[in-house]
Amino acid sequence: MSENSGADVMRRFLTISPFVGHLGMQLVGLEPDRATLRLPFREELVTVGDVVHGGAISALVDTTAMATAWSTADPPANLRGTTVALSVDFVTAARAQDLTAVGRVIRRGRTLVFCEVEVRDASQVVAVGLVTYKLG
Repeated sequence: MSENSGADVMRRFLTISPFVGHLGMQLVGLEPDRATLRLPFREELVTVGDVVHGGAISALVDTTAMATAWSTADPPANLRGTTVALSVDFVTAARAQDLTAVGRVIRRGRTLVFCEVEVRDASQVVAVGLVTYKLG
C-alpha cells in the first residue's frame, strides 16, 4: 500500500484518537479489507464484577469496522467517514480478559462499506457485529 493509502490514514488516526486512547485500543494488524484490534482488559472497563461493559465492546466493534473500511489502497478524496449502522450481538460475557476484534469487509460499494466484526477473548467468541460505514 502506498504512503497515502486508506490504511496509512487509519494507522495515523488510531494513534492520535483521544477516544481510542482512552479505551486503550491497539491496532494489531491492517491489510486490505481486514483489520485486527485489541482491547486490553482494565478495571475501568468493567460494568459489574469482572464483566467488560457492553459499551466498551461495542466501541471496539465500531472502531474495528472503521479500520476495516479504511483498509484500502485508495482513500476517498474527501477524508471523512462515519458509521451509518451498527448492530452488536453479545454471545457471552467477556470476563477480565483482553479482547481481540477481527473485522472483514463483506461488500465494498462506491461509498458504503459493509463489515462484520468478531470479538473474542482467549478462548471464545464474546460478540459479533455488523457495521455499515460511509467513506467520503
